[in-house]
Amino acid sequence: MAAAPDPPAPPDGRFTVRLANFEGPFDLLLQLISQHQLDVTEVALHRVTDDFIVHIRAMGSEWSLDETTEFLVIAATLLDLKAARLLPAGDVEDEDDLALLEAKDLLFARLLQYRAYKQVAALFSELEAGALRRYPRSVALEDRFQELLPEVMLGVDPTRFADIAAVVFRPKPPPTVSIDHLHMGKVSVRETAALLRVRLAELGTATFAELTSDCEHTMEVVARFLALLELYREATVLFEQADPLGELRVEWTGGTVDDVRAASAASAPDEEEEYG
Repeated sequence: MAAAPDPPAPPDGRFTVRLANFEGPFDLLLQLISQHQLDVTEVALHRVTDDFIVHIRAMGSEWSLDETTEFLVIAATLLDLKAARLLPAGDVEDEDDLALLEAKDLLFARLLQYRAYKQVAALFSELEAGALRRYPRSVALEDRFQELLPEVMLGVDPTRFADIAAVVFRPKPPPTVSIDHLHMGKVSVRETAALLRVRLAELGTATFAELTSDCEHTMEVVARFLALLELYREATVLFEQADPLGELRVEWTGGTVDDVRAASAASAPDEEEEYG
């Protein structure tokens, strides 16, 4: 009786594995083994290798280097994995055998790594194919679209623009490390509030910039701001700010200068609250 002919080759010419317990693409065999759905010890690797050699010879001059490299990587990994699985599971005295047993999980990891690289390569190929279908615009913008562009409004006059340019191009001073904060004294919010009472009573109204014009450190500016909040809580000042983030104007409503000085002299000194 004549032997049955081999099944026809796949349309794409790829190598197909034909075993007693599996038949399909080589990639599918790899997936089944990596997912523990097929035992690698049941795969006759020598027969798979012989079939692949026959397949390459049949391809002639049209053989694929990528397919051959892929087969060698998978076959070598499966061979190492099968050797590790065939070792006895009992006590192992030989260090080489023990190393093979410990490397079993690493061999599975190599299979998964190979699959990941192949999936990424397929994604890159898809992106490259999509990029080849895109062409850059090589013509100028049409007149009907140029008219839609808004006019550039800098918002500054030439003098202000020159000042900005001068600041940008002016050489920067060498960087220094300030140590002023190490020796900065504490600022009393209560004393600052007493100072502002007298000053506002004399002026009647003033801006926050005027009230802090004599400050030398940021700590003093913060203390005066906190002192103004204390005066507002005492209902002795009113705040007025026409625009958001605009100039803040403070108006005194707590009496005359003589009343303020008399109240300051009559107040008994107690423990002061300090800032800083």
